[in-house]
Amino acid sequence: MRGRTPMMQQYMAAKDAHPGVLIAMRVGDFYEFYFEDAEVAASVLQITLTGREDAENGRIAMAGVPYHSVEKYLARLIQSGYKVALCDQIEDPKQAKGLVRRAVTRVLTPGTVVEESMVPAGANNYLSAICVLDGKVGLATLDSSTGEFLVTEIEGDAIKDSILQELARIRPAELLLDDQTADLGELVGNAFGTSVTTLEPEDSRRAEKKILLRFNINNLSSFGLDAKPVAVMAANMVLQYAEKGGLKLEHLETIGTYSIDSFMALDPSTRRSLELTTNLSDGSRKFTLLSVLDQTVTSMGARLLRKWIEQPLLDGTAIRQRLDSVQLLSKVNLDRADLRDALKKVGDIERLVGRCATGVATPRDLVALQITIGSLPELHAPLQKVAQGRIAELMPMLGNHSDLATLLARALAPNPPNALRDGGVIADGYDPGLDQLRALSRDGRKFIAELEAKERESTGIPNLKVGYNNVFGYFLEVNKLAADRVPEHYIRKQTVANAERYITAELKEFESAVLSASEKAQNLEAEIFVRIRTRISENSASLLQAAKAIAELDTLCSLAEVAVRRDYRKPEVVEDEVLEIQQGRHPVVEANGASFVPNDLCINNDQRMMILTGPNMSGKSTYLRQSALIVLMAQIGSFVPARSCRLGICDRIFARIGAKDEIAVGQSTFMVEMVESAFILNHASSSSLVILDEVGRGTSTYDGLAIAWAMLEHLHLLGAKTMFATHYHQLNVLADQLKGVANFRASVKEVGDEIVWTHRILPGGTDKSYGVHVAKKAGVPKSVLVRANEILASLESREALPTVVATSNNKLQLALFEPEEPWLAKELKELDVDDMTPLQAITLLGEWKKLIQTN
Repeated sequence: MRGRTPMMQQYMAAKDAHPGVLIAMRVGDFYEFYFEDAEVAASVLQITLTGREDAENGRIAMAGVPYHSVEKYLARLIQSGYKVALCDQIEDPKQAKGLVRRAVTRVLTPGTVVEESMVPAGANNYLSAICVLDGKVGLATLDSSTGEFLVTEIEGDAIKDSILQELARIRPAELLLDDQTADLGELVGNAFGTSVTTLEPEDSRRAEKKILLRFNINNLSSFGLDAKPVAVMAANMVLQYAEKGGLKLEHLETIGTYSIDSFMALDPSTRRSLELTTNLSDGSRKFTLLSVLDQTVTSMGARLLRKWIEQPLLDGTAIRQRLDSVQLLSKVNLDRADLRDALKKVGDIERLVGRCATGVATPRDLVALQITIGSLPELHAPLQKVAQGRIAELMPMLGNHSDLATLLARALAPNPPNALRDGGVIADGYDPGLDQLRALSRDGRKFIAELEAKERESTGIPNLKVGYNNVFGYFLEVNKLAADRVPEHYIRKQTVANAERYITAELKEFESAVLSASEKAQNLEAEIFVRIRTRISENSASLLQAAKAIAELDTLCSLAEVAVRRDYRKPEVVEDEVLEIQQGRHPVVEANGASFVPNDLCINNDQRMMILTGPNMSGKSTYLRQSALIVLMAQIGSFVPARSCRLGICDRIFARIGAKDEIAVGQSTFMVEMVESAFILNHASSSSLVILDEVGRGTSTYDGLAIAWAMLEHLHLLGAKTMFATHYHQLNVLADQLKGVANFRASVKEVGDEIVWTHRILPGGTDKSYGVHVAKKAGVPKSVLVRANEILASLESREALPTVVATSNNKLQLALFEPEEPWLAKELKELDVDDMTPLQAITLLGEWKKLIQTN
């Protein structure tokens, strides 16, 4: 510290207390960054980097942003992955002796921001923490902007996979980990762009004591945490981190617990392949299932719909309850329209209450909350008309907030400024003391005019006037010619060229009152504002309960609106292991204007596996995706794009579609494909839906065919509902070998040398892929196409190889052709194929192909 100025000492003390955090120090009307922090801020914010010379430290880099607009700059730093500490003045500069004391009042991090400009309206902003102890993982997740606080405890053989799947769903903005789980943090950071912070958790006993003290309860059983010590440790990590950063959490009154087994687990590959909430092209929500289903009119409803899509239900009763509500709302178009119109007037109660409770609410936030609370009674009339089932259960949750609405209407000015410091926030007539101060400040000129007239009359000095300067304040100025008429109680303060200036006790009293009235009014207004904000925080529980009801009503209305607009039908959820879809359509493809050919699907106990062959561009991948999306939509409680749908609940959906390198971690496209395929094979069950597209194409033909064949056999043994799209036509023989396997094809019509894609899925396999035709449509040069057809004909003539078939005793034999090469005919005749497995047969076929090509 030696040699540094007192201000630099303050700055470095804050820096030492918050390593890895940018320090923004309040200096006058600016927040200043220094040293390396200034260089970072200047680069990210595109502001000027300046500096000054210091005898001890050389040149000190400096960059600053105006304090009145600091939020937008902080938002950009946070979005860039940085953490920022605000080092504010903590004493009045007018009363400070020497340097104004400063201290860090708030640390903003990606997971703890609550400001409107820093959190997405239609998605949550989560801070999560993970603890590992005795083979269990505790996961706690907090959205401080809405007050949502949930914890779970995970154990089992596939514990790492489970936690990764849950983090893929949550996608926390920031994740707290201890040193034991650093590798997990690196993985999550790379996969989801999550900011990772290392934090050592407290032991379970200390964590429990702090939780009990924080929520003022005697035991954890009311939260369902009495037998979840690792979850308690994770919850304590979240709370300690947020509160240490200066974030008030007055709206947190409980901790919710949940089990990951209550919802369908979706692995990251499946979420990516199905494009549920983000697309594969640019990561936005465009062309996603969310974009199709989201007709919500509130931010709360938008966030809840996203959760439903990311967390499908496994409980049939809960699914049917949602479906019944959607059905009810879809039948009453006018009443639904009235309800949606009323919902449009509702602001984001969760976020508004959250900002009040964390102490960052603006005057306009309070006015928005006032308008919202005042509009809630308008929901009752349309709700009464549809008050059945779940909707009837939601109505009482709206509550009665008339007292708070009356208070806010009386207290707040109709159009206040966004910043409290600008004044005019509290309405006239609400507080007599504030009114008096405002009147004094506002009517100062009138007082001066009246005083001037009164003094002229009492003294008989016609040219006496009241003036003001920065040195003496207010004064009475009298021409020197009238000096003999100045009253004795005038006190002379200054002589000027042609006049004398005086003060009086009354004038100084007025001066003191007027000059301090504005400041006193501002301080009093701030006190009143804080009291009102506190009153809102005291009502946070009932307000957040109303917010939950509104979010669910909005989400149900959204699903009903989409069902009506797009002619979706109510799925029938049954207990059987069945998936029957008539005239199914892809919701996203259809919604974006493409012509669409509906198709059927039937998977039941007699037919568990579909092998789908056909050319490129024929719609195989679309058909697979639409089937998975229809199942997922049904299990979130949505109507589906089909003429009819009957399904048993799927415990999981697995999707392996598309190719993607993971170059950063040294994995090729084929390696990624195999890793994701291995996950499916290790986790699928008889109640799972598995959709696989072109598995095995990233290696040699026979390697890939062997892998695909063996995978299908494995899934057949599991009994999983499987849809397998492939160009390996050889796999069609499995329909003859394995019970419950059926061949289907994406049909085309051949018209001369051209083909027409019909996009119809029909029974029976195919042995053509029409790849050269696709190349022609893509614009490949004609000379290349001609040569490709010549090579294709040559290769197909050499493919007259044995075909693996099953005999009646389930042993394998080779159906022999008469090859032209005598040496091959001899090989085949001498071959003993008893008890040969498909994998061995396919490997043998590969060896024969090599022999043909080399002879």
